[in-house]
Amino acid sequence: MALPWALAVLSLLPLLDAQSPACPNFSVPITNASLDQISGKWFYIASASRLPGYKEKASKIHASFFYFTPNHTEETILFREYMTMGDQCLYNSSSLKVQGEIGTLSTSENDREYYEHLLLPKDPKTFMLASFPEDKQYMGLSIFGLGP
Repeated sequence: MALPWALAVLSLLPLLDAQSPACPNFSVPITNASLDQISGKWFYIASASRLPGYKEKASKIHASFFYFTPNHTEETILFREYMTMGDQCLYNSSSLKVQGEIGTLSTSENDREYYEHLLLPKDPKTFMLASFPEDKQYMGLSIFGLGP
């Protein structure tokens, strides 16, 4: 009788380490250490967004990888992306601005500034970018994995 009870209790122990389902904190500052962590070659894994037009564009991506090269003194990141979309190979190079205090990266496109919140999970081989996390109508999330 005690053995089944003990097994049931022991099988529930991992639940004690479960995380709260509360929303993550998007105001984590970006430091030089976190910029160094995302430096290098990364592969696009997946994304989901409610931003109009983004879903259609993302569904056409066959493969994508990019390089982040941080510049600590200018608070920027050189972004070089190689992408296969449809039957085309595309290259894009731009500079991302780092807003370290509020934990965001931004880029300008069509005279508009777009902000992404940098999310660093426990696994240093991945990172995420959250867009419009405070706006349920437009929110999005992209996931990236470390390249060789």
